[in-house]
Amino acid sequence: MEGLMHYFETIPPLHRTLILVGGITFFWILEGIVPLFSVKYKKWRHALPNFFFTLTTIIVNFPLAFLLLTTSDWAVANDFGIINWLPQMPLWLYVVLGVLLLDLIGAYTAHLVEHKVKPLWMVHLVHHTDHNVDTTTANRHHPLESVIRYIFTLIGVFVVGAPIGIIMLYQSLSVVLSQFNHANIKLPKNVDKALSWVIVSPDMHKVHHHYVLPYTDSNYGNIFSIWDRLFGTYMYLEPEKITYGVDTFPDKKENASIWGLLKQPFHKYRRPTTVQLEND
Repeated sequence: MEGLMHYFETIPPLHRTLILVGGITFFWILEGIVPLFSVKYKKWRHALPNFFFTLTTIIVNFPLAFLLLTTSDWAVANDFGIINWLPQMPLWLYVVLGVLLLDLIGAYTAHLVEHKVKPLWMVHLVHHTDHNVDTTTANRHHPLESVIRYIFTLIGVFVVGAPIGIIMLYQSLSVVLSQFNHANIKLPKNVDKALSWVIVSPDMHKVHHHYVLPYTDSNYGNIFSIWDRLFGTYMYLEPEKITYGVDTFPDKKENASIWGLLKQPFHKYRRPTTVQLEND
């Protein structure tokens, strides 16, 4: 564990890039081997706006990274934050708790708030208006959302008191798990269900991309599924019943246009339609 923490404390920028690019490449290939839905669209054309927003996310986060480092260094130096206030524990438990809590604040809570606050929903909408969810959708976030997510991550680092090694580990896991649970891949149902008790599996997260409420407002987790189960936001829907997108923003042409997506947060506020749940 000491070696792992040392690696992430000093992880070179090139390695972080390789994690991002390597994850997309791996799941992109896997989508062609075991697809959940047969591909009836041109993958490269579909990926272009998603890759554009991947680039804007990197551009937004790069100059702000020093704030994460500064906040982390201050918290560690002053023994501040939840994991530093707890009794002494083994390093592995310290790391696991740190990643869990960062995932709660930086991912689950941020995501929940984006769905519940009207202006933030309109910003987050860019992520939901993808009609063909695949591994590239993981990085489809409006630049304004990149700022919002960064703020929540910064709050998480401060509240948790996470050292830089845990932050880098969390961010690396977040990137790869998001690519995994958005990927258009079909796992055996028993495997997917077993995974969903610990991490957010593909079938679990795809429910969140269903085009109507209440499914859209469920399964907010990114790395760990525990938060949805704990806070009652977990839902299940058979994959074959899922329709991607948002019913109140059905324009596929605009939803595939970079310029159209950049303007999307400034449309009049609209929420998906709520449907009556089927009886199991």
